Amino acid sequence: MRNRLRVGLGTTVSTALAIIFAAVVIAAQAPAAPPQGAPPQGGGRGQAPLQVLNPTYAVIPLEIAVNKPAADVWKRVGKYCDIGEWLQVACTITSGKDGEVGAVRSIGNEILVGRTELSYTYTQPVREGQIYNMYHGTMEARPVTATTSKIVYTLVYDNSQMADDAAREADRMRRVQTFTRALDNMKILAEGGTLPARGGGAPGAGGAGRGRGN
Repeated sequence: MRNRLRVGLGTTVSTALAIIFAAVVIAAQAPAAPPQGAPPQGGGRGQAPLQVLNPTYAVIPLEIAVNKPAADVWKRVGKYCDIGEWLQVACTITSGKDGEVGAVRSIGNEILVGRTELSYTYTQPVREGQIYNMYHGTMEARPVTATTSKIVYTLVYDNSQMADDAAREADRMRRVQTFTRALDNMKILAEGGTLPARGGGAPGAGGAGRGRGN
């Protein structure tokens, strides 16, 4: 009887020790709680969170018809820093090589994240203290016939952080106007015309025939 009692007590003590040991290991692996008053994880002192809980993605598809083969269009306006000419702003490659995945251009510090023979996709980086809106743009020269094509430009971004529907619509219209002008300029250049001075003047050639997506 005494032997059985000793065995029983030994088993109970061993089990209790095992439970205590497991609890100590789990506690050691758990992340330490931040000190009182420390900023929440995922944002530094004074920073906004990097994302919103319920994003809503706006999509803006635009396109324009061009009276040139797609390969010729791309050769004329498809280099990564050609945006400087057709958007009429300064552009330099600050990292990598123009046209290669990973290249960064000075406009928005935009990174080239994907490309094909007649297209590329870029994004803007996360910025300290700002909610990341997942801004991406894709530009493509798409063949239509052997002698004609269209330039397709698509924007995607999260607009949920804006104040209300009116603010979201105003932002969308601003982007539509900016990139509509950019498409008009690309068409002019691709068809051999000369751009007017920014803010006025008549286009050199090929200023008509625009067609946009839904």
